[in-house]
Amino acid sequence: MSVPAESPAARPGAAPPGAPGAGGNGDHPGAGALAAWRRDTPGESRWAAALAVAAAIVLQVTLPARLNLSSRYLLPAVEAVLLVALVVINPGRVDRVERPLRLIGLALIGVASVANAYSVARLVLGLVRGTEGSAAGPLLVTGSAIYVTNVLVFALWYWEFDRGGPSARAHALDPYPDFLFPQMTTSDVAKPDWEPGFGDYLYVSYTNATAFSPTDTLPLTRGAKAAMALQSTVSLVTVALVIARSVNILK
Repeated sequence: MSVPAESPAARPGAAPPGAPGAGGNGDHPGAGALAAWRRDTPGESRWAAALAVAAAIVLQVTLPARLNLSSRYLLPAVEAVLLVALVVINPGRVDRVERPLRLIGLALIGVASVANAYSVARLVLGLVRGTEGSAAGPLLVTGSAIYVTNVLVFALWYWEFDRGGPSARAHALDPYPDFLFPQMTTSDVAKPDWEPGFGDYLYVSYTNATAFSPTDTLPLTRGAKAAMALQSTVSLVTVALVIARSVNILK
């Protein structure tokens, strides 16, 4: 007696018909196949995220000492130690689902966030009280450094939390995305092996900080929405106050 063929939707981890990543466009080379972001794939390289952390550390060190918590080098030094630990323990692809590695990664981003939040708070309070920004040039440089650091830090948060983080995404442990990229719903515009990498999350962070709202990628979960709302608020307040003060000084 012949055994009925198993349907794609019945396979473990397979997307139901019509769901994002399930395929269905016959003209696409990967039609009918499970999209890369929904299946087990090699983890992405750590170096893009590591370079973003290194850039954030450099920007924090260049800020005036009064805008750094405790001292100019304290938190950047902690970030550097955690970054080195991550690179030494897992230097290649981010595909090891291990709690210690994830905790180190979260701690690293957390410290960077605290450092930047303190800098933002001190800058905003100084601008409101009139004690910050005596010259337009240095103020614009400082504001730009904080703005760029904000973009980098939130890009790291998005990268680390979407579907459980890069390691969990590599093994497709969570089928429900926190961020819906266009390639997930329109298979025609992406290669069959496409899946989000750090560069995609960096772009999401940059556009959210610039437009003060999501652009092509939508937040789906409450956590993603809250993070994007917080980033937009920080960016809006920083940009508005820095530009307003600079214009006032130039007059």
